[in-house]
Amino acid sequence: MKKALLVISFGTSYADTREKNITACEQALAASCPGRDLFRAFTSGMIIRKLRQRDNLVVDTPRQALERLAALGYQDVAIQSLHIINGDEFEKITAEVQQMQGRFQRLTLGMPLISSFSDYEALLAALVQQSPALGPDDRLVLMGHGASHHAFAAYACLDHMMTSRRLPMRVGAVESYPEIDLLVADLVAQGVRKVHLMPLMLVAGDHARNDMASDDDDAWKMRFIRAGIPAQAWLQGLGENPAVRALFVQHLHQALGSAGQEAA
Repeated sequence: MKKALLVISFGTSYADTREKNITACEQALAASCPGRDLFRAFTSGMIIRKLRQRDNLVVDTPRQALERLAALGYQDVAIQSLHIINGDEFEKITAEVQQMQGRFQRLTLGMPLISSFSDYEALLAALVQQSPALGPDDRLVLMGHGASHHAFAAYACLDHMMTSRRLPMRVGAVESYPEIDLLVADLVAQGVRKVHLMPLMLVAGDHARNDMASDDDDAWKMRFIRAGIPAQAWLQGLGENPAVRALFVQHLHQALGSAGQEAA
């Protein structure tokens, strides 16, 4: 039986961070199940179009990838999502997997990065590993994407766990809660002397470069500086962290195991 591994991410148009994060995750996942052929799909139609027009690089949507695998005769397909939360993007993948179930003998889907309580704890440990050296009055502030989907609560949960465990970290979200204004006010009140900014995203793409690290008035870096707190930005996606890659590998094999399959 022909076996495939399909790794699905939001995608990015930045080649350097794609290599360091998406490709690195794909390679770690592929190495964990050597009996499977590796394939890629992105969920962002905008990024897929941009790569095709600008770089002549063709990347499938999840539906296109599954149609291709069925046409190529693959009957056992393991899918792993590289999304961070169980939001809209992951729900679209889930719906398409359900629609395509009948085309394969086995079709499994691994969960996004933070899907269970143990995932939150594993992610906190991973973030401690990748944190720059912090002084006693420094904080690491992580930029999550945020969502209109109810799964946006994952960011607030992670932020609450950081605070309750007295970790020198905070989480904000670009498009939902916790808002950056709340974090700025909170850290000013605490007398924080410096913040280090990192994306809580798979890649260091547009949001990290423009909304977090740029010199634009609205960028997180400039908001902290205007509030009197020096800010240093680090353009490092979560996919660069070996512990994060290991968590995705764990999710892949949890899905394979729960489907009654062998490890590979």
